[in-house]
Amino acid sequence: MFRFTRNVLAALALTAGAWAQDASAAGPEPRRGGVLDFAVDAEPPNFDCHANISFAFVHSVIPHYATLLKFSAAAYPKIEGDLAESWTVSPDRMTYTFKLRPGVRFHDGSKLTSADVAESYRRIARPPAGVVSARQADHAAIAAIETPDPATVVFKLQYPDAAMPGNFASPWNCVYSAEKLKADPSFPKANILGAGPFVFGEYVKGSHWTGRRFEKYHMPGRPWLDGYRARYMTGNATVEAMESGQVLAQFRSFTPGERDRLARSMGDNAVVRERPWNAVLLLVFNSKRPPFDDARVRRALSLAIDRWHAAEALSGKTFLKYVGGMIRPGTAMSASEDDLARLPGFAREIGPARAEAKRLLAEAGQRDLKLVLTTRGDVPMPYDAGADLLVASWKAIGVTATVERPTTKAWQAALEEGRFAAAIDFGSDVVDDPTPVLSRYISRDLSPLNHAGSTDRFLDALFVGQALTSDPRERLKAVRRFEQQAMMEANAVPVLWWNRIVVLSRRVKGWHETPSHVIGQDLAELWLDKGPD
Repeated sequence: MFRFTRNVLAALALTAGAWAQDASAAGPEPRRGGVLDFAVDAEPPNFDCHANISFAFVHSVIPHYATLLKFSAAAYPKIEGDLAESWTVSPDRMTYTFKLRPGVRFHDGSKLTSADVAESYRRIARPPAGVVSARQADHAAIAAIETPDPATVVFKLQYPDAAMPGNFASPWNCVYSAEKLKADPSFPKANILGAGPFVFGEYVKGSHWTGRRFEKYHMPGRPWLDGYRARYMTGNATVEAMESGQVLAQFRSFTPGERDRLARSMGDNAVVRERPWNAVLLLVFNSKRPPFDDARVRRALSLAIDRWHAAEALSGKTFLKYVGGMIRPGTAMSASEDDLARLPGFAREIGPARAEAKRLLAEAGQRDLKLVLTTRGDVPMPYDAGADLLVASWKAIGVTATVERPTTKAWQAALEEGRFAAAIDFGSDVVDDPTPVLSRYISRDLSPLNHAGSTDRFLDALFVGQALTSDPRERLKAVRRFEQQAMMEANAVPVLWWNRIVVLSRRVKGWHETPSHVIGQDLAELWLDKGPD
C-alpha cells in the first residue's frame, strides 16, 4: 500500500480507537443543569437550515431543530431515530416509511405531524420560487411524499439511492411547521420555530446567540443543559477565552499551534480530540465570466498548485493536511495515489505541471492574466492560508492575483449570485457518500452548491449513474469517471483536505468527535461536570 493512504488510514485507526474507547468507557452519571458557553468563528448568514452551508449556522442554530433521523455522534456513522420512532425500507429500496414519535411539539406548543415532515422535504427536494435549497440535488431521487395518517410519512423514490438514509439523518434537513411554510415559504429565513432540544433565546449580532432547555422535548430526560450560549470570536480571542474559562469549547477546530498552547496552559483541564476531517478547501471559478469560461485557463490555474509540498508545509501550522480528490482521502470511495497522479494538478512533480499550465495559458491567449480571488474574510483559518497558497502558486506561472475578503454573509452571497471571478469555497458533508459529495460539481440548474454556475450534462449522467449502482465496485468506477471529467473541466477543484483538532474543557461531557463538524451539534447529550469550587 502506498505511503499516503497508509498514513491517512493510520490516523483514522488511531483516532477511531481512542474515540471508541471514550464512548464505551464507564463514566459518571450525567448531571442536569448549567449553561454551556462555547466559541463560534462566524455568525449565521440567515436562519434557514435548508439554504445554509456553513458550520457557523449549525453551531448556533441547529440545537433549536429536530430531524427525521440523526447520526449518532457516539457511534458514527450509525443512524438513529429523532422524530422517527421507527422506519422500514422496501426490498427494492424505492419506498421509505417512517412512524413518528407520539406527542412531539414545536416550541410554540403546536403538534408536529407527518404533514410537517412532508412539507419540509418538499421544500428541500422541490423548493418553491424564491427559496434556496442548497442540497436539492441530494434529494433528486424523491418522486412523491405521502402522509396516510398524522403519524406516518412515506417517501417514494424514482430510483434507489444509497445516500438516502444519510439524507434523512442530515442535520441540515430541519423539520419546519407546514402551517408556517404554507403562509410564507421564506418564514425560516428570519424566524426560529423548531422542535429541537432548545428554545431560541436571543441573537445579539457581533456578540452571542442563546438557547434555553425545551421542557417538552420528545427525547425523555434531554437535554441535560439548562441552556447554551454561542459566543462569536476567533483566533487568539478564542484561545484566551478557553484559557480563562470564559468558553469551555470550540467545536470546529483549532490549529496545531493553538492546540499545543492550550494543552500547556490548561494542563489536565484540556481534552484534545483529533482526526481526519470531512472538509476540503475548494477553488471555484465563475464559468460564466471570461476568461474562466475557457477550461484551459481553469485547468492551468489548478495545475499550478503544488498540493503535495503545500500539505507538508501547512500541516504543522494550519489544519490543511491531506492531498486528495473529490472524496475524503482514506475512505472507501476515495482516489488512490495512482488515481490522483492521472488527474491534472495532483502529480508530485510540480515543474512539468507548471510548464503545462504556462502552455495552456498561452494557447488560450492569456499571457499576462490578472485576477481577483474572493475568500472568506471573517474566518481566517484556513482561508487566509489557502489564499496565500493560491496567490504564490499563480505567481510562479506569471499570473497576478489580488485577494478580497468579505464577511461570511457577503462571501456566501457572492458565491450564490456569481459575483466573483475566482473564489475559495469549501466542501463538507455529513457522510463520505458520493451522492452528497459530488452534488456540488453537477450542473447549476440541478445543484445550488455548484457555485461555478457551470453546466455539464455528462457529469449529470455520471452522477445519477453512481447513485443507481448497487455494486460498490461499479460505483467506484463511476466515481472515478466523474472525478476525471470534473478535474479536466476544472470548474471547481479540491485544494487540500483538513484535519480536525478540537479542544474542550474537561467539564464538558457527552460530546464525541466525528469526521464532520456539523454532526452531534444539537447539544442534546452534552452535560457539564461540576466546576471548581
